Amino acid sequence: MTVGIDAMEIHAGKLRLDLAETFAPAMDEDPGKYTKGLGLHASSFPDVHEDIVTMGANAAHRLMERKGLEPDDIGRIDVATESAFDNSKPVSTYIAGCLEAVYEGDFHHANKGERKFACISGTQSLDDAYNWIRADRNRGRAALVIATDTALYARGDAGEATQGAGAVAMLISEDPDLVALSQEQGFGSADETDFLKPNQQFPSVDGKRSVQVYLARMREALEDYESVAGRVYSEEFRYVPFHTPFPGMVRKAALLGYRHMTRGTAIEDDLEPAIGRQPLPDEFDDESGYRDAVREYMDALKETEQYGEWYDQAIEPTLDIARHVGNWYTGSVHVARLSALRRAREDGIDATGERLLVGSYGSGAQAEIHTETVQEEWETELDALDIDDQLDDRRDISFEEYEEIHDAHNHAKDDEFDALTTPSGEFVRDGQGPMNERTYRYVE
Repeated sequence: MTVGIDAMEIHAGKLRLDLAETFAPAMDEDPGKYTKGLGLHASSFPDVHEDIVTMGANAAHRLMERKGLEPDDIGRIDVATESAFDNSKPVSTYIAGCLEAVYEGDFHHANKGERKFACISGTQSLDDAYNWIRADRNRGRAALVIATDTALYARGDAGEATQGAGAVAMLISEDPDLVALSQEQGFGSADETDFLKPNQQFPSVDGKRSVQVYLARMREALEDYESVAGRVYSEEFRYVPFHTPFPGMVRKAALLGYRHMTRGTAIEDDLEPAIGRQPLPDEFDDESGYRDAVREYMDALKETEQYGEWYDQAIEPTLDIARHVGNWYTGSVHVARLSALRRAREDGIDATGERLLVGSYGSGAQAEIHTETVQEEWETELDALDIDDQLDDRRDISFEEYEEIHDAHNHAKDDEFDALTTPSGEFVRDGQGPMNERTYRYVE
């Protein structure tokens, strides 16, 4: 049985903040800190009437309409988010309620849930849907997996420039049109406090520690994957989509992955005259000496032609969208996949049968590695997406408008703000109900 992602849709926040032209001057910072250091040019933000429910519902609605689906075709709705506003009622029920307002049928038969494990929960929800279908418990129905987040940081926080907002909706089924998922997985997990939200809206982040934990868990996951799937080599994969909180972090993970995949191979043999062989722990008397040698080797490896060519082919295409939308938390790795396939289509590459090595991560902390195989109808699916139109149609906001929008989505503030865009053909948030629940409606 082949199970995977049959189709995808995204919904980007309708507002755009230019980091170099708008954010950097207001913060009295060099624009290169964002465009070169972080690798980010702009961020997406939700308008006043948008939130994680409307973004998720709009992406899911567009997906169902495009695939000609009715509620009875969907057997489960899983939502992954780390921006939830209710500790009991899951976001999936709100999204189902939105969708029921525009379809004749309902989702009363569908299993609904909400996943939480920082950014990796989008992939965990994908795994849940995969297992549900493989177990033959789906009764011929598909699963709807939605990763939706508003990634806001406190004003003045070091992570403020990496903010973003958007949703990814994925249809999981047998005989998928987009990518088939591998049965094999690898995990790296440990109790960490690199990024967390202990009963607070905005995260507490140890930035340096978070990078270290990200890399450590990714390494463990890759090694664990190899224990069940066999040795992984760089030339086996067309693209390597990573969780992308910002492209600068992916640059670090990519170098680590390339070093691992080329160890003991002909590539390392070719590199030896220029940079030597990879240091091994038993060659050193202490851990400090070994770590210093690894850093020197990695610095040299990064400058080689072989690594540069691999990075440009396998990693660079996965970052195209992230550079212009910021961090989408649970949706980030799925945006990276979509970005890679979008680039393949633009470059006229026949990606059918090509494999992706997908690295997901969530703080707290856990990483997962699995592989995906591109299916024959992938290009048809990419042709149907309107990613470029969505990104182009976003309204550019001034720094003063950004401050208002940030306040509008700050749960601790009760100020009223006017919307900056006019909704049309979409779900919007329209108020609060008698039990403090959020209410929604569809605007024609």
